[in-house]
Amino acid sequence: MSSHPRRWLESLVDRLYNLRWILLLISLIFTGLAVFPASQLSFEQSIESLYAKDDPHLLDYLESKSLFGGDELVFVAYTSPDLLEKEELDKVREFSQELSEVPGLNAEVTQNLADALSPPELNIFLRILLRRKKDELTELFRGILIGEDSQTTAIVLRLLPEEEAPIPRAETFRRIRNLAKAHTPKAYVVGEPVQVHDMFRYVEEDGDVLFKVSLSLLALVLFLLFRRLHWVMLPLLVVICSILWTEAILVLGNFQLSMVSSMLNSLVTIIGIATVAHVAVHFQELQRNNISRPRAIRQTMVELLPAIFWTCATTAAGFTSLLSSEIAPVRSFGIMMAIGTMMVLLAATVLLPGGISLGYLSAPRKHSSERGLERYLKKICVATEQFPKLLLGVSTLIVFLAAGGFYRLEVETDFSKNFRESSDIVKSLDFVETRLGGASTMEVNFPAPAKLNEAYLDRVRALADELKLINPRQLTKVIAITETLDFLPKKPFDPDPLKTKQEYIKLIQPDFVSSLYNPEKGRMRIFLRAIERQSAEEKLSLIHKISALGNKHFPGSKVTKTADDSNEKPAEPGKAAGIFILLAYLIDSLLKDQLVSFLLAGASILAMMTIAFRSLKMGLISMVPNLFPIVLVIGTMGWFGLPLNIGTAMIASVSMGLTTDSSIHFITGFLRERSRGASITDALRRTHQSVGRAIIFATCALVAGFSVLTLSHFIPLIYFGALVSVAMIGGMLGSLILLPILLRLFYSDNIKSTA
Repeated sequence: MSSHPRRWLESLVDRLYNLRWILLLISLIFTGLAVFPASQLSFEQSIESLYAKDDPHLLDYLESKSLFGGDELVFVAYTSPDLLEKEELDKVREFSQELSEVPGLNAEVTQNLADALSPPELNIFLRILLRRKKDELTELFRGILIGEDSQTTAIVLRLLPEEEAPIPRAETFRRIRNLAKAHTPKAYVVGEPVQVHDMFRYVEEDGDVLFKVSLSLLALVLFLLFRRLHWVMLPLLVVICSILWTEAILVLGNFQLSMVSSMLNSLVTIIGIATVAHVAVHFQELQRNNISRPRAIRQTMVELLPAIFWTCATTAAGFTSLLSSEIAPVRSFGIMMAIGTMMVLLAATVLLPGGISLGYLSAPRKHSSERGLERYLKKICVATEQFPKLLLGVSTLIVFLAAGGFYRLEVETDFSKNFRESSDIVKSLDFVETRLGGASTMEVNFPAPAKLNEAYLDRVRALADELKLINPRQLTKVIAITETLDFLPKKPFDPDPLKTKQEYIKLIQPDFVSSLYNPEKGRMRIFLRAIERQSAEEKLSLIHKISALGNKHFPGSKVTKTADDSNEKPAEPGKAAGIFILLAYLIDSLLKDQLVSFLLAGASILAMMTIAFRSLKMGLISMVPNLFPIVLVIGTMGWFGLPLNIGTAMIASVSMGLTTDSSIHFITGFLRERSRGASITDALRRTHQSVGRAIIFATCALVAGFSVLTLSHFIPLIYFGALVSVAMIGGMLGSLILLPILLRLFYSDNIKSTA
């Protein structure tokens, strides 16, 4: 480091130290002021937000909602041995009415078996017809309102749009579930809106609870490492201040947390704890050399502040690369993490001088067990000196073996796999899908004339018949308008029997026709029930088959004229759509632009490392231990069969932003020793003993903290905690083993330090 920047840095540290009490007080005041706005940070609970605005699957889903009103359905199912007896059907009707009174539901279109078999307020003709054809009518609702066992029934509830609901959707689900639990026999609640809600609920609730538990565990680990309560409270203060300041800024900037950014607090914790751990160990080393506390504080800040700055700057740059994403929550996550990282830098800068000076603080106490740690670090350092080729060869072999796991990576599309098998949502899915049929919904929609005719309906029948030939273990129900039309007989001498039948259907089920046929927009659909608990390959194969059949029967090559459009225009071909498809392709959506983000993160971190050490060679050397844990993490996922899910879709980009800390501190410590005239061998040994201890302490604390995520109800959070721990361990090994070897190979004794 040249004398001018050194003088500037010393001047800055002197000012920070002289103003330490004022800065500490101001920081605490701002933290107190940030508590209220931080508590207002809301959670975006929309699957649609996790897709790019121009994503074709999302556009098809939104188009379907505008055409047919959306399929936000909730199924409440239970089993009764005497289901088809009049007394039991009366109970079904009574329970249905009770459920329909829950605010947030469209009570007018609730479906239940009793009303389906004997609809109220029918004319004499229809009443007689339904009595005569009761068995046929029962078969018509088989797989929807009644199971194959003729003992399981479902009440189908349609949710109001969220903007029209009088109460929050979470409260609607809570009341439905309470009624289901109170019902005898117990009823089960399923439906894709419920699954999505539970996913966000678990992420939000678990994130809050697990963050508090992990902070407590971190406090215990820090106490065991440093043996001073003050050195437990100080890193926690830095973390809490950083998080509250970040959340307050996000609220002021109208940001919302999402599924992607739910890990914000955890990642800020990583950066904050690691930063203070390095400061604590360095301060401890200076105090052991009988340097006075004021001087030790100043020297610690002078020697570590550049490393802290570049650690935070490179981490922020890595996360800023997520701005290249087309998905709004991913871009927001990048901004949030960049802000959070810089808040750690700010908190460490203004809190540590006063925090370390507070009272009669002693340096962190050194436990006798650390002597063993120092011996191991010395052995590692000696091993890097004596066996560099062997260690590089072993590391290269590990990288190649781990990289082999890339080819075994799988994408998880079974949405139920996001929850523990013991959770209510999984138990409910099992009940419904084994006794009643698929709990997921989708459709195939296609062009339709402004007025139905038999020739067109024959094409619809042909498509429905082919859809029914698809594996019934995947696609359990095909609901086409033709089935109900064919069920009703023609009225004698009726000039327009199709129109009459549609009017009859409206009497039996008011929203049936409108939910399948939109004459104004010239579009019709066939509604489908699919099994949720099936593999990714099965789901994607099913979606492709349905799309292919829709395109086959309605290729869209002709022109159509809609009722509200006098101009003829090309008819869009038949296609599959629905929330089932959105959930199936959710991980693909999150992964779509991650390669670009990862490359941008690598390039930006390399550029900043080069600037930080004023050497392209040093920048390239520093990248090796940053890439090592990423290969290790992704390879581990493949070899251990951990699928890419919501929690792990961005693990490469996230890991790239986290693993710079150890390498920057190690290189900075090495260059600092070199600037004091130490040989490469001595510089590396001293760096291992000082910075190496800090790296191990920080890694141990963070792995312990993230182990708490294994208690989560949400499986992706468990994977995230485990994989971040692997990344941190990989980064530690890369910095302690690979980095010294590379520095020895590419950094000669006759080159002076440039940092």
